[in-house]
Amino acid sequence: MSDTSVSDRSGEQVVVVGAGIAGLCTALRLGGGTRRVTLLERDDAPPEGGPDVAFDQWQRRGVGQLRQSHAFLARLRNIIRDEHPALLADLYAAGCRDITFADMLPPRMKAQYVPQPGDADLTILTSRRTTLELVIRRYVERLPGVTIRSGVKVRAPISHPDNHGTIVVTGVVADTAAGREEITADVVVDAGGKAANLIEQLIKAGAPIAEAAETAGVLYFTRHYRLLDGQEEPPRGDVPASGDLGYLKFGVFPADNRRFSITLCVPEIEHALRRAVMDGDTFQRICMAMPGMAPWVDPAVSEPVGKVIGMGDLHSRWRNLVVDDKPALLGYFAIGDALVRTNPLYGRGCSLAAVSAGVLRRALDSTRDPAARLGIYHRGIQAEVKPYYDLMLKQDRAAIRRARATLTPDHRPRLKARLAKSFVEDGITIAARSDVQLMRAMMRGFHMLEHPEAWLKRPQNLSKVLGYWARGRRLNADAYAPQPGPDRPELMATIGLDARADMLKAA
Repeated sequence: MSDTSVSDRSGEQVVVVGAGIAGLCTALRLGGGTRRVTLLERDDAPPEGGPDVAFDQWQRRGVGQLRQSHAFLARLRNIIRDEHPALLADLYAAGCRDITFADMLPPRMKAQYVPQPGDADLTILTSRRTTLELVIRRYVERLPGVTIRSGVKVRAPISHPDNHGTIVVTGVVADTAAGREEITADVVVDAGGKAANLIEQLIKAGAPIAEAAETAGVLYFTRHYRLLDGQEEPPRGDVPASGDLGYLKFGVFPADNRRFSITLCVPEIEHALRRAVMDGDTFQRICMAMPGMAPWVDPAVSEPVGKVIGMGDLHSRWRNLVVDDKPALLGYFAIGDALVRTNPLYGRGCSLAAVSAGVLRRALDSTRDPAARLGIYHRGIQAEVKPYYDLMLKQDRAAIRRARATLTPDHRPRLKARLAKSFVEDGITIAARSDVQLMRAMMRGFHMLEHPEAWLKRPQNLSKVLGYWARGRRLNADAYAPQPGPDRPELMATIGLDARADMLKAA
């Protein structure tokens, strides 16, 4: 079928399964025009009231990460800023905050920092996840042509095979307040998250969707805090409030309305530590043992809000809806965790969903031909999402190896591994902490504004990195960040655990 004009697509019916961040991003990028976009959400609508009410009362059974730490990378913030400035204003009004490029610079770099026009594009938007979702949802509900139906449980796809045997999806069957309902659509978008069952049913029905998955090798533990009256957030100092100790990763996440959260990321193989961290007192002792985090959790500065919240079953997963250049099915698109599931450590899940929604909009705007649409979507995902996924896999695998090495007595890494580690820690990291231009370049990849490794492939940047690496530790001594926390035996002693726990037999 040939391409058609936008006017010819007027009134196209799009059903989005799920009204989490991925579903809301889909509505943001598809709604507001001539399409009719309906979001079907299994959970109830948020309670009346503001961010604190949402945090305390909103139940989202389908979103296990609802009260884990969140932030929007610059890519997503820039999309909101450029396409929905009124939404950005709403987010600010609700207490969401910017963390700018200048805010993220190490103290020693701030003296030489001169703002550049592009620096505004390197800004993180941060708050509690419940606040982000609440404000975006209320904005989306006001968009022309967009409807959110809560308390709707999607049971199955409506589909049939075409003349070539390819499954064609034309809607969904759902349980609603009125009973079982068939909801038809021109396009079905599956934003059902990591537990999405619609795509699983389509796979069982014969859709040849390709899938690859592996463990991220970690578990997450988050606790929220409230600043006490009269107290302010501690200033950023030389010792970072986030870090990677090999056996433990940690970070402070400033949030809205005088709240912040702390997340401890524990390797799966640290069985004793991951059990102990669920205890609130142990969690507090761990935080107090980290010099950069201790000022935040000082009982004179803040108080915990609720218990420690754990999150497991962290797997990376990649699905392809086009296999051997042939569509696995038609009329259906997966987005967010239903399509690409990532380790939340890198904070890219929400941004990847928004980018994917933009690719979907481009596909739907380009043609009415279902196969051509899926092809455009698939190629766009490969180009705009896959590089970040592939880099994440490499980083996860390296972290798993490092965690195992920490638990292996007398472990001695091979020369290649030592060189790779040194290039990152003594080359890339030191160069970026010494040269503002290199920091800018690196952060563009981090924030998904370009290919994550593009900056290092530029000859002038690589030359600078190699130069700092060649200088050696002694000449670069001032650029190293202070140790962010204790070694494993010291921390284990601090919280009353045997440092020999979970030690592995040497290979």
